[in-house]
Amino acid sequence: MTVQNETTDTGVLLSDSAAAKAKALLDQEGRDDLALRIAVQPGGCAGLRYQLFFDDRQLDGDIIQDFGGVKLAVDRMSAPYVQGATIDFVDSIEKQGFTIDNPNATGSCACGDSFN
Repeated sequence: MTVQNETTDTGVLLSDSAAAKAKALLDQEGRDDLALRIAVQPGGCAGLRYQLFFDDRQLDGDIIQDFGGVKLAVDRMSAPYVQGATIDFVDSIEKQGFTIDNPNATGSCACGDSFN
C-alpha cells in the first residue's frame, strides 16, 4: 500500500491505489463533479458504521482534500472519528474493495461491518 505522504486537511489519507480506483470509477461514468465521501453513522453491532460513497453535495462544514484528482470529503461530525484513518483499495484473490484502517476504532463487530 502506497500512501500520499502529505498532511491532509481531512486528517484521512487516501492510498495511491484507492485514489486510482476512485478516479477510474469517476472517469468510467464521465463524472468529475463528485467527491468520495467518508462518513460515520450510528448503527451496526458495535455502534458506528462507515459510509463510503460518491457524493455531489457539499455540506456546510465539509473538509475537502484532493488526492490525485479525487476529492475526498469528510463532514465535520465524522471528522473526529476518522482522524488518522487510511483508505486503501485491495484487489486480491481473497478480497476486492475499499478498506478503512482507523486507529480510533477500539473494537469492531464479528462481521466487521461496524466499529466503536
